[in-house]
Amino acid sequence: IASRLKEERERLGLTQPVFAEAAAAKKRTLIDWEKGVSSPTAVQLAALAAIGVDVAYVLTGSRSFKPEPAITPEQRILVADYAACSPSDQAALRRTAAAMAIGMAAGAAAHGKSG
Repeated sequence: IASRLKEERERLGLTQPVFAEAAAAKKRTLIDWEKGVSSPTAVQLAALAAIGVDVAYVLTGSRSFKPEPAITPEQRILVADYAACSPSDQAALRRTAAAMAIGMAAGAAAHGKSG
């Protein structure tokens, strides 16, 4: 359980203090969980499930879903900024990103690179 719990925390890109707070636990308690000294309660696991932890995986080692690839802190900020925009601004951002991606792909193709 210990290594899978840590793996899930890292997959979600969360620090130990943030992860512990989500489970209503202290950071020291989380460290003990991740070292295998102790384990979270069912109530704490339910709280962690609410933030995206695959509890079935933590307990059994079998994924209940295919995990999303981890995103970088910069990508997380970009997503948060996007979510804070109005619907019309979100549409403009999508168009801009699509145009930039097409331009990058075209440039790579012109130089014989794939991408």
